[in-house]
Amino acid sequence: MINPYSSSPPCVLERIADANPSAEAFCAGFELSEWWCDGLADNLIEWIIDYALKADELKTLNHTNCYVRLQQAATRVYTSPKYERRGEVGEIAAHAICRTYFQTIPVAPRVNYLSASNDPVKAFDLVHVRYTSEENFELWLGEAKFFKNRGDAIKDAISSICSHITKGFLTNEKLLLGPQVSNDIPHSDKIKQLLSSEKSLDHLIQNAVFPVLIAANSHSIPNHTQPSQKYFDEIKDELEALWGKIAESGLAAKIKVRLIYVPLGDKDKLNKAFDQRLKGLQVGT
Repeated sequence: MINPYSSSPPCVLERIADANPSAEAFCAGFELSEWWCDGLADNLIEWIIDYALKADELKTLNHTNCYVRLQQAATRVYTSPKYERRGEVGEIAAHAICRTYFQTIPVAPRVNYLSASNDPVKAFDLVHVRYTSEENFELWLGEAKFFKNRGDAIKDAISSICSHITKGFLTNEKLLLGPQVSNDIPHSDKIKQLLSSEKSLDHLIQNAVFPVLIAANSHSIPNHTQPSQKYFDEIKDELEALWGKIAESGLAAKIKVRLIYVPLGDKDKLNKAFDQRLKGLQVGT
């Protein structure tokens, strides 16, 4: 069996702080004394093929069709001219971090949830699998929030996760995900069984991890021109405040939550830079 997800692009987001084993922060760093917005935007574009293409498409990816595949991926991310309130930047960042640092593999590309017009739908932003041993795995069901304000982001994330672990939502999600599990990933039969209607939702929750990515403006970044211990400590304080909100919600006592914080220098600037690069790859839109 050839695993189409055996390799992935490099990720410029580096782990810089942790509050506990379930809460970590990742940053793009700085360039010429400024937060590295362009470098992050470029890197997110590098990741869209891994994020948007299906396993069988990745298997046939090579130097003769890479540009066509990149165009296909760019069109699937979104084509809407109204990019300001879209959240794909956060979803792709979550995808890249989970693939790079936690060695996860996509179960079903997020774009399979979208309609022909790229309208967002209510579903998990990330559905990956992480193999903990040769025989065991965790299903990673993620939520990504790309906001200006960290407080608004974590509040919305908690609300989304609470609504996503209800019986009705998880039952529908299993029906949606089961047929999309690629036969090319290890233990696809066991993953399909976990997502089948014959398995209790309790089994799904027991075998699931819920990563929550918060990509939002940091109060610390504007005060720094390069990485330093002071900067790392300030980001850790922001991370701990976000984790405190999750702890207060009671979610961490019910499910396995993993908080991923990506501090931003300017959310709007990053969004615009990403959109310009994405639209540059799209033909006829």
